[in-house]
Amino acid sequence: MKKLTATCAVSLTALAVSAGASQALTLYCSAQEDWCQLMARSFEEATGIDVDMTRKSSGETFAQVKAEESNPKGDVWWGGTGDPHLQAAEEGLTEEYVSPMRDQLHPWAIAQAESAGNRTIGIYSGALGYGYNTELLASNGLPEPACWKDLLKPEYKGHVQMANPNSSGTAYTTLATMVQLFGEDEGFEFMKGLHKNINQYTKSGSAPIRAAGLGETTIGIVFMHDAVAQTVAGFPVKAVAPCEGTGYEIGSMSIISGARNMDEAKQFYDWALSADAQNLALQVNAFQVPSNKGAETSEATPDLSTLTLIDYDFKKYGSSDERKRLLQKWDEDVSTLPQ
Repeated sequence: MKKLTATCAVSLTALAVSAGASQALTLYCSAQEDWCQLMARSFEEATGIDVDMTRKSSGETFAQVKAEESNPKGDVWWGGTGDPHLQAAEEGLTEEYVSPMRDQLHPWAIAQAESAGNRTIGIYSGALGYGYNTELLASNGLPEPACWKDLLKPEYKGHVQMANPNSSGTAYTTLATMVQLFGEDEGFEFMKGLHKNINQYTKSGSAPIRAAGLGETTIGIVFMHDAVAQTVAGFPVKAVAPCEGTGYEIGSMSIISGARNMDEAKQFYDWALSADAQNLALQVNAFQVPSNKGAETSEATPDLSTLTLIDYDFKKYGSSDERKRLLQKWDEDVSTLPQ
């Protein structure tokens, strides 16, 4: 009888664990760490659903989702630039879903969804640019850069930092922007010239501007809202909208195909599109433009309507073949060059 009781207790415990597991959500997050944590904890508070969150850059997350294709471990991928989300959609790695929240979103967020067969959706947008440490710039006697091509000047050698486009959506957006802004041949010549001045390629897209804020590099190529966040935090960082014009991102969210917790994934998806969930960005100084028309936008958020933005071709540069081709060309023609 004791053995039977023990066996029953073990079985009940296993059942309870199993039931609890079905109510959990595995979230892959590609935004800034504190924003990821806040989204996870706030969803838990709102729904009672436990969240297991992992933060990686968008390129790394795409690679993980691809590697887990035959045995998906994640449920939702939230945040990060849209290009890898679009590639994941094209390769069938993400699930088609039409949220009842769509009527609350800006047209650009819905357009992102429609271009991907409703396998992803826009959650925020932000323009590409760079920021520099004003104190380091002055102490090194460097001129203030205002354009992309300023960063190619010999005096900036060893003073510029950006992420690796293989791991970072921000850096891939940079690569795709230069190709669209200058044409492919000149765009790659720009990347080669820039390579000479790079002191480090980071994994994370926002790492270069954090390094600039800390005085570890002078210039960081990032989305402008990340540079603004450093300024607001009190670091001597100035954001720059390059004079030639620039690209932009539509940060995205996707449900992973074969998600183990599909109902919970859809609950998170709908909640994350609400104005209340998107307003959480203000608590962690995330200065992107939110996709919900009713969400608040900080006064510090760069006004995209005042910037010269290229007509970024998300469908082309988010396609699997084009993304692979550009990354391979960067690997072979740029990253191998001496510095």
